[in-house]
Amino acid sequence: MKIHINLSSEPFRRDRPFVVATVALGSLLTMTLFALTYLAIAGRDEALDARQEVQKARGQLEALTKIQGALQQQLYQPQNAEVIERSVFLNKLLLRKGISWTRIFADLEKVLPNKVRIIQVRPAITTSNDVYLEMDVASQSSEPVIDMLMRLEGSEQFGATHVATWLPPSQTEPMYRYRINVNYAQKF
Repeated sequence: MKIHINLSSEPFRRDRPFVVATVALGSLLTMTLFALTYLAIAGRDEALDARQEVQKARGQLEALTKIQGALQQQLYQPQNAEVIERSVFLNKLLLRKGISWTRIFADLEKVLPNKVRIIQVRPAITTSNDVYLEMDVASQSSEPVIDMLMRLEGSEQFGATHVATWLPPSQTEPMYRYRINVNYAQKF
């Protein structure tokens, strides 16, 4: 019978791999802590710079708003009202002059039936810079005008049409007269 006697107070254990792994993990966590600390400090500095830039931009915006207010106050004085009205009139006139009459009539020629006569064309410009045509047309009967309306709606240059008014023949006017509103694809 053999008796095993251990004279040490604690038995021998293989702790070296555990200690090495713990030291390696501790050093990795320490390096990660330093990296995250560095990134936090750098982010704080960048945020400070961004706040300073925003503050600077707000100051510039306030200065420009004050200048704009002063200019608007000067612009809307009673003695300047005539200049503003003239400026608005000239701008509208320039927009109307920018409409190509040659192109309008060339496009109308493609969709106009032979028996329909154009009496008047008035272009207008919408707020979205689209051209809107108001036309007065005449014909011996209403069928050619209906054909023209279908051709206008089927054309790429023209859009939705709307007959605003129409007049039947009378003693002084032997033709049917129509006032047609149509969107036109000419842009500026």
